[in-house]
Amino acid sequence: MRFSPAAIALSLTLAIMSSASISGRADKDIDARSIALVKTGDEETKAGRVDSAIGWYESALAVDPRNRAAYVGMARAVQAQGLNGKSIGFYNKALEIDPNDQIALAEQAHAFVAKGALEQARKNMARLTTVCRADCASLGKLSAAIDLASKKQQAQASAVDLKATLGATPEPKAN
Repeated sequence: MRFSPAAIALSLTLAIMSSASISGRADKDIDARSIALVKTGDEETKAGRVDSAIGWYESALAVDPRNRAAYVGMARAVQAQGLNGKSIGFYNKALEIDPNDQIALAEQAHAFVAKGALEQARKNMARLTTVCRADCASLGKLSAAIDLASKKQQAQASAVDLKATLGATPEPKAN
């Protein structure tokens, strides 16, 4: 009984401290060093040095893993290397931080189109339509890219069907 007030005070202090460490920083409080590293990565990407840019983005994420721009930059860099699946994963990380990130939604949809996952691209486009309050230029481009890819897939499917039909041997006639 005589230790009850001290035990209650200690447990209250520990509860407050643990909840503060769980919440961490707000999404908008990105470390300035991480932001500077992303800018350097963007400059490297513009100069065509994609491998170097990836290193800068990785460094930015090591400094602050909540830096959404670093994930988007990394996704762009790996997509430039033709790694659409990997870029989709990085866009997912950015969207975990902010599910309404219009840039990440649109660019991930383009990566889905490049990979041939048109249904996923359409889902992203629907989300982007919901998120965009004003006229979004990316919606028109995305819609055109999905339509073009859809037509290509249909043409390829028709060519496969036609080839299968032409390659079939007729059955001999019974006398």
